[in-house]
Amino acid sequence: MSDIHGNLAALESVLADIQDQGIDEIYCLGDVVGYGPNPCECIDKVREHCTVCLLGHHDHAVLFGPEGFGVGAEQSVYWTREILESSDSEDRIHFLCELPRIITEPRRTFVHASPRNPLHEYVFPYDIQNLPKMEKIFARCEKDCFYGHTHIPGIITEDLRFLAPEDVNSEYQLNGQKHLINVGSVGQPRDGNPDACYVILDGVCVRFRRVAYDIEATARQVYDIPQLINFTGDRLFEGT
Repeated sequence: MSDIHGNLAALESVLADIQDQGIDEIYCLGDVVGYGPNPCECIDKVREHCTVCLLGHHDHAVLFGPEGFGVGAEQSVYWTREILESSDSEDRIHFLCELPRIITEPRRTFVHASPRNPLHEYVFPYDIQNLPKMEKIFARCEKDCFYGHTHIPGIITEDLRFLAPEDVNSEYQLNGQKHLINVGSVGQPRDGNPDACYVILDGVCVRFRRVAYDIEATARQVYDIPQLINFTGDRLFEGT
């Protein structure tokens, strides 16, 4: 799972669904915080439940300052840092500081953004038309790479096809090709579906899961925090 973005209601619903699925290990691909109203609680949940957690660019920005962020994202970063610094969260900050940027296992790579630039490079569905970019990214993968960052779930194959979850009935069998698997976003989906998204890897089978949660509760919390722009809450209802 990836891109929780301080959305505790979404994270708790996903964790409950994960428990129902009998999952052995949970990998979080970063951006635990940023945008959302519950950074401390989300960090605590990830620390408690996740086997692995990677550093996302919002997590990095909270530690070292935002660069190239829009106004709303930048405001949320400074507010999140203020909350962490004022809530006896030294251990939470230390947790973020220790997160790796990439994890490589036999035939699998896990990053937040891309294997070429684990923190910042966006790999969008339309990038299948950019052959030089995709060749360089696939060259950094031994086999399959799992990532987030764009909040748009789907699979890019080595022969440069993009397969959205609905294209494969939410289930795909990995084969001899290399694949880039975007696991979507738990806390801020942007593919037109407001339900939280994560992926189950079972052997060579990838299954996309969508989980409904109390969007209104998260949006109300956002609206009640002056430092967070209302659009951050509004977009949750549309998944955009």
